[in-house]
Amino acid sequence: MRPSHVFVTGGTGALGGHAVPALICAGHTVSALARTPRKAELLRSQGARPVEVSLIDQAALAECFLGQDVVVNLASALPPTHRFVLRSAWKECTRIRTEGSTAVVNAALEAGVPRLIQESVVMICADGGADWVDERSAVDHFPIAVGNHAAEANARRFGDSGGTAVVLRFGLFYGPGAAHSEQIMRIARRHIGFRAGRRDSYMSSIHLEDAASAVVAALHCPAGTFHIVDDEPVTAEDHAEAVGAAVGTHPWLGVPGRAAALLGDRTTSMTRSLRVRNTRFRDATGWAPRYPSVREGYAQMVGALGYR
Repeated sequence: MRPSHVFVTGGTGALGGHAVPALICAGHTVSALARTPRKAELLRSQGARPVEVSLIDQAALAECFLGQDVVVNLASALPPTHRFVLRSAWKECTRIRTEGSTAVVNAALEAGVPRLIQESVVMICADGGADWVDERSAVDHFPIAVGNHAAEANARRFGDSGGTAVVLRFGLFYGPGAAHSEQIMRIARRHIGFRAGRRDSYMSSIHLEDAASAVVAALHCPAGTFHIVDDEPVTAEDHAEAVGAAVGTHPWLGVPGRAAALLGDRTTSMTRSLRVRNTRFRDATGWAPRYPSVREGYAQMVGALGYR
């Protein structure tokens, strides 16, 4: 794999915090958007070149993108866990994923960038029950998915304009840096297991380290949409058991359980059953997750964060 010049938006977020070092470790020259001096310093400490520019300033972005081989758009603004069910809490995230992805694609086209990698999520796929879900499966449209659909549409527009567009639909992030998973581990120590919806519904997850290695692999994969998940989706009940086992407890209570479904489309991304395959990306790139399931991944978190 030849070294590339890569520009990352969202380089200081949960995924970006792992992807930027992974890209640098793989020998690539990385520039990344930084909104504050503190974040700029963090990027410098990782070996990246920080660039302080607005995500929606198309002209400034186009200037920054000149000479780049790849633009990786990881920009997002997920609300904190305690505000997740509030539609108003998703306003900024939707703006970044719609207006931001539009500006990024327009700027990349203007600058002549040959490749774009766009972050998305498998949670936009329709509930599959116990059936396997892949890139051919139907997608769903619900309020908090608007931004993801817009970002994917902008990526396709980049491809239709002659560039190589890669959409990476990630499973549920977990690992050091994913705030909600750290909270799940903390409550597991009190014998409370996170379980949204039915016990037998499937959850497809991806450790942040494996998500970052997928970003690196995507620098040279074919154009298209790929699902980035671990090898073994688990049921909601098994997920709660895996977290408990990692911290040395057993869940006595599962929350919010079926009650989450009562909130309708505000929680549908958490309550739907998604048994997702990663076969297409593995076959295209040779990528494989270091943590094949949450059982191994949450055990790694225990060591990294000292939760036991």
